[in-house]
Amino acid sequence: MTYYFNIGSNLGDRTANISRAVTEIISRCKAVTCRESIPVVSDPWGFSSPNKFINVGLAAEIDMQPLDVLGILHDIENGMGSDSHRSPSGSYQDRIIDIDIMAIDELIVSTDSLSVPHPHLTDRVFFLKPMAELAPDWRHPVLHLTAKQFLSGLRSNN
Repeated sequence: MTYYFNIGSNLGDRTANISRAVTEIISRCKAVTCRESIPVVSDPWGFSSPNKFINVGLAAEIDMQPLDVLGILHDIENGMGSDSHRSPSGSYQDRIIDIDIMAIDELIVSTDSLSVPHPHLTDRVFFLKPMAELAPDWRHPVLHLTAKQFLSGLRSNN
């Protein structure tokens, strides 16, 4: 299966943090092939901070079940010092690393702990740019549009 990840960092050496996360994903998920997108710099989404994010998309061929991969991603985030995406008040906060599964082929997953495609894939430019670069022909399995089409719609609304 092809997993599409979005890896972001807005604390410390952001580029090194992302590089370490990519290496960990490839190694721990036993990825067969991988491709990285061009980095995207963006303001934090859902909270205010002077620290901009760098986000990179990663496409990886992985022969593991989605919830097993999610467990590994959480272990990587925790091992790098990103214990929580949320502050004690429940709002988003700065983080060393944030790894999201954007999509898995055209699979739909809906559990308490994982929603694929990512519920915000279609409304975050820092998700859509890497997704459009890595998988220009990928179609959202419910909405039937490509990442490029979603991205074009966001740009025309801004």
